[in-house]
Amino acid sequence: MNPTLELLYAHRSIRKFTNQRVSDETVNHIIKAAQSASTSSFLQAYSIIDVSDPALRSKLRVLCGDQEYVENAPLFLVFCGDLHRLKTVCDLEADKHVTYTQSTYESGLTESFIIATIDAALAGQNALLAAESMGMGGVYIGGIRNNPKEVSDLLYLPDEVYPVFGLCLGYPDQDPLVKERLPQEIVYHTNRYASVDEASLESYDKRISAYYHTRTDGKIDDTWSKSVFKKFAGEKREHMMTFLQSKGFIKR
Repeated sequence: MNPTLELLYAHRSIRKFTNQRVSDETVNHIIKAAQSASTSSFLQAYSIIDVSDPALRSKLRVLCGDQEYVENAPLFLVFCGDLHRLKTVCDLEADKHVTYTQSTYESGLTESFIIATIDAALAGQNALLAAESMGMGGVYIGGIRNNPKEVSDLLYLPDEVYPVFGLCLGYPDQDPLVKERLPQEIVYHTNRYASVDEASLESYDKRISAYYHTRTDGKIDDTWSKSVFKKFAGEKREHMMTFLQSKGFIKR
């Protein structure tokens, strides 16, 4: 097995970090790796905000569900889907061509929103992998979407820019077990979609239950299926549609 596969297979979410500072050179490598990710049509429809101000971090911690590592991680990045920059470029380019009376950019297209979201996600994954390759660890923060308007206001996000997720990074101060993913036969299909194999799922649930029991010294009694059920029974962030449309996204 090569080093890249070893790195990928060893991924764990890290939520506790040492006080070791992340050097500017290391941050530059992480951002360069993020920018090296694939991007639809070379649009690069994302922006990355490094939140270093302690007061901002404290406010974001609360808005993200009071997750302490948002405030305490050595490095906290917010990945944004960004169509504002593309609109600006189209407006500027239109001014250079006498054949165009207005910008070619169209606001509110669902496809453009999907492109920006995927671009941000690909950049974020590259950033985390780069950090892990340098001995760091991290965890994604979907809680950045708990209060997206307030987050947008704090970070001065213009229309057609939205916070997709946060990413805490730093040097690990914990060594959690690797959490087994679903069996390949459940997620990997050939030529056509296949329904869930219940026997395989039941076996997987037993292994995940054992994982939680070991990791928490018996404090958590859970399975993957049970966690999915509880997730969809709880907070659904139904505010996201209204928020996104207020920012100029997915109107058609």
